Amino acid sequence: MKKILLFLFACCIQFVNSQELALVKKNSKIGYISKNGDFKIEPKYKSARSFSEGLAAAEENGKWGFIDTKGTFTIPATFDDAKDFNSGIAVVKKGKDWVYIDTKGEIQKAPASEKLFDFKDGVAFFRQNNKVGLINPKMTVVLEPKYDQIKPFENGFARVENNKKWGIINTSGKELIEPAYDEIGNYFKNTSWARKDKTFGVVSAGNFIPVDGAEKIWDFETQDLTFAKKNGKIGFIDLKGNWVITPIYDKAKAFSKNLAPVCVGSKWGYINPKAEFVIEPTYNDAEVFSSNGLAPVKEKNWGFINETGKLVIPTQYGITANGIIAMFVQQDKGFIGGVARVKNEGKWGFLNPDGTVISNQWFENAELFSQTEKKETIEVAVEKPKQEIKQAKPATKTAAKPAVKKKK
Repeated sequence: MKKILLFLFACCIQFVNSQELALVKKNSKIGYISKNGDFKIEPKYKSARSFSEGLAAAEENGKWGFIDTKGTFTIPATFDDAKDFNSGIAVVKKGKDWVYIDTKGEIQKAPASEKLFDFKDGVAFFRQNNKVGLINPKMTVVLEPKYDQIKPFENGFARVENNKKWGIINTSGKELIEPAYDEIGNYFKNTSWARKDKTFGVVSAGNFIPVDGAEKIWDFETQDLTFAKKNGKIGFIDLKGNWVITPIYDKAKAFSKNLAPVCVGSKWGYINPKAEFVIEPTYNDAEVFSSNGLAPVKEKNWGFINETGKLVIPTQYGITANGIIAMFVQQDKGFIGGVARVKNEGKWGFLNPDGTVISNQWFENAELFSQTEKKETIEVAVEKPKQEIKQAKPATKTAAKPAVKKKK
């Protein structure tokens, strides 16, 4: 039988203008460098922000606008303040009012809201009658205001609160865990930790599973184990709420690369999922391993070890958490995107994994490297059998900032 084919247009995301730039401050002026240390934009701004979606907010003559990666103002500096672009939308201040603009600088009319909130990865909060809902970048309501609070989205999920009870939603507003818990953690592999009254446990497939003797549970991160407290000591549980590593440690941090920092007394080392010490506790502090297999460890100052425990970068630096320590947000200590931001003798710079300093330069201030790519949607003709013409809707990515902080 002759096979019937149908031509369909599939939308694809193509990344253009792809590069990473870091904001740095030199001689009291802000510029931007690439990962080879070259200035892509020479230091010339009094105030500016990191790049996001191909644009960076920058100040000129007391007003804010947006520059491209060549340092050209593509959106003129006419605003009194400006935040980062996300999902093609930025929050800017005109006079006393905060408004949304698109990448052309055109004001977008949003649904009425008691406060204005940033977009992040596809949605923003809006508040009416003290209830919070969601809108998309087209300024269309995704979720009517129904919650007392929505916390920041991460990986497509957010904690929501009604009547002092917590649950989980996704960016389409679908309730994955109903608000029925006194506390709740992040959502990882369809599972979250939660507290009901005084009992800690995990919620999976709609069921609450108490964790024997747990006094506190931390978020699952990149592996199927997380740390929890019992009788004042730290151990590890799995996604089913089972204790898989006996709580005998004084402190602990998340597993990464099958290694977790744990503290015995006042010294830190690393164990594997079998609770075997791969790196003996000898350090004053320790952080999780980055994807490149290096982890920050502290003696008097910070250096970096590999997965065998070998010190590959001497302990002579300061490291930073960038002021971001919050639920769902990992600290930025260590290697991110192949480089680590460190402090030495009051100056900031970036280390390569071999311990060399990028272009041997140190700055008065330095922010993390950020992608400057713009997303461009293109249509591609493809052939598919007639019976396969149904297409699933693409998943919506993560969301926005807490619905508890007002723009000032």
